[in-house]
Amino acid sequence: MPKFLQRRWHGYHTVWAFMLLLVLIIVVSIYNWALGVASLFLAGTLCFSMLKAEISFRRNLVEYINGLSFRIKRVEGEAVSMLPLGIILYSEDRTVEWNNRNAGEIFARKSLVGEAIQELLPDMMSSLGNAQGKREVFKDGLLKDSRLEITVDERYYQAVIIPSERLLYLYDITELVVLRERYEEEKLAIGIVMMDNLDESAQGMDDQQRTSLIAKVATEITDWSKQFDVYLRRLSSERYLMLLNHRSLQALEESRFVVLDEVREMTADLKVPMTLSIGLAFGAESASELGALAQSSLDMALGRGGDQAAVKAGQRLSFYGGKSNAAEKRTRVRARVIAHALRDLMQESDRVLIMGHRTPDIDAVGAAIGLLKAAQMYNVEANIVMEDAPNPSITRMLEQIRKDEELNKFFISTEQAMQVMTEHTLLIVVDTHKASMTMEPRLVQYASRIVVVDHHRRGEEFINDAVLVYLEPYASSTCELVTELLQYIHDKVKLSPLEATMLLAGITVDTKHFALHTGSRTFEAAGFLRRIGADTILIQRMLKEDLQEYISKAEIIKHARMVYDHIALVVTAPGMKIPQLLIAQTADTLLGMTNVVASFVISERPDGLIGISARSLGRMNVQVVMEQMGGGGHLSNAAVQLEGTCKEAEARLMEVLAEIESKEGLFE
Repeated sequence: MPKFLQRRWHGYHTVWAFMLLLVLIIVVSIYNWALGVASLFLAGTLCFSMLKAEISFRRNLVEYINGLSFRIKRVEGEAVSMLPLGIILYSEDRTVEWNNRNAGEIFARKSLVGEAIQELLPDMMSSLGNAQGKREVFKDGLLKDSRLEITVDERYYQAVIIPSERLLYLYDITELVVLRERYEEEKLAIGIVMMDNLDESAQGMDDQQRTSLIAKVATEITDWSKQFDVYLRRLSSERYLMLLNHRSLQALEESRFVVLDEVREMTADLKVPMTLSIGLAFGAESASELGALAQSSLDMALGRGGDQAAVKAGQRLSFYGGKSNAAEKRTRVRARVIAHALRDLMQESDRVLIMGHRTPDIDAVGAAIGLLKAAQMYNVEANIVMEDAPNPSITRMLEQIRKDEELNKFFISTEQAMQVMTEHTLLIVVDTHKASMTMEPRLVQYASRIVVVDHHRRGEEFINDAVLVYLEPYASSTCELVTELLQYIHDKVKLSPLEATMLLAGITVDTKHFALHTGSRTFEAAGFLRRIGADTILIQRMLKEDLQEYISKAEIIKHARMVYDHIALVVTAPGMKIPQLLIAQTADTLLGMTNVVASFVISERPDGLIGISARSLGRMNVQVVMEQMGGGGHLSNAAVQLEGTCKEAEARLMEVLAEIESKEGLFE
């Protein structure tokens, strides 16, 4: 018996009381035996009565406890059976040994005993490897105290698995999931729509025709916004504000922003078809932050040439459209303003450092030489930063530069540049806008003032803290931009014939001898350089091909095959290492073949990476293809470097091409 029962008031205390009473009876019996016998009889009777009462109490207590235990067990079983969650016990071979009533109702059957868990919950078994959170995998395939969401007959449950007990709980969270999905769908997104070439499209129109064009495009945009439940508010004649939720944003992304094509096709009869640029942002905490991100996305779309949509959703940045070639729409006014701003920055600096991208090409070196002369016109000390082992394609160019000691002495290494840089040094980055691609990223990090001059379409990575940015994707080359700046930066431009030749060589190479990306401004810049002494014969000598390289290129082209009818694809044999320059030249050569709209060349490079060069004649946007593989470039000129094998790179490329073909088509 428990001690607390024995210590009741009628427990041990009663025994001691009777012992004291017995002593008293003995004392009384000494003086009066008759009174003692009577007292003893009365005490015995009282002791018997109390002992009987104690036995009765204990019997009743045991019966009460047994009855209570039975009721508790019965209620406990009923409660477990009636709980609003499913409980399943499974065996070592993952078959059900017991289930409560709610678990049976979940699967629309009374008993699940003997059923295999894999048959009952196939979604759960297939999702275990992909479920989020920290979990320990047991050898039976289940997880330690794992929690994941599963679906049974269109209802959502949270499965809690305890492998040590071989126990599975199923909580109905359908209402929570529906509310969560609704919350995600109704999150705010902000966008800006801009007619990015209104002035060019309306050039030569009178006010009535211009107004009619704007109204026509505005109607198309308004109809499009209504179709996707987007609130549209006009900010100016060429800008609109978009307010929408995540659900509408997803629908827009699935439609690939068809309004871009519709507006361009609707105005195709104009000399310059109207195009739109759209910047959208989603996922920020505040509306003000969303607005800033939307403007940043619009700037990104414009920086990539316009006629496209840029969507910033959290860490994801996606681009849609951009099929058309970038139309020339920069003005000489902008070139003059940039030139004057650059002149002031140079004059305020104690030194100017000019740097291109790693493995610089002729365009980067030519542009650097042009800006070097611009600084020297104002007696500002300037240097071009270049490593000793540059791109092999500019070997002949450097040979010509080394012959000119006056020019060659201004080339310094990256270490020398780090030593001479001060707080008042101006760093000019040419032919790239990505810090990671520059000759020395540390210079970008340490420079207090940076100027960016580039003609590539703007990518996600950008030197955001630059004090002056001249990014014109409509230009053929950086040399073209620098040539225009030179005409405005000083009243009397003084370039030696060699320096003018280097600038013209950069334009010649990037335009494939004036065949691609050329506008009227390109020929004007080339004409200016030719007038001041650029030597076209020297350019031809610098660009001559090596016979052995030509033979190697022919060997590579032998393995070309056509995919999607108009795409030439070359995959070199395993172990065949080809320099990146030769890969790019082969892709260029393939474009000259009949019926070839785009070309892709895949080969292993000497550094062990897999290089892919992509080229097109404008009907296909190879930049989008390369960006999806982790690279970038222009609409008609792009590349990527990957790890792995050529076969893996080919398989990945074909997946990307198939995805683009299924969603929006590869060709215009």
